[in-house]
Amino acid sequence: MKTTIDMAGRLVIPKELRREAGLEPGTELEIRWRHGLIEIEPAPLPVKLKKRGRFLVAVPDHPVEPLTSGHVEQTRRQINRNRASSS
Repeated sequence: MKTTIDMAGRLVIPKELRREAGLEPGTELEIRWRHGLIEIEPAPLPVKLKKRGRFLVAVPDHPVEPLTSGHVEQTRRQINRNRASSS
């Protein structure tokens, strides 16, 4: 898939890729140059570690949508597709 960079340096990620990656407007991304490739990925969720009983638990810095079984299943299917296409 090809795209272009506009005069302001903005890159348009095609709709199909945004949908597959679960990227929505406002999603923070990390971008880096590594070994001759430009890598773009969602920024990690900022968390703080809090003690809950005997355990340290990662708690988001701001409210997030709850993880549903639908999200888990969608992620599992995507991982399986990626594994199948890379072998």
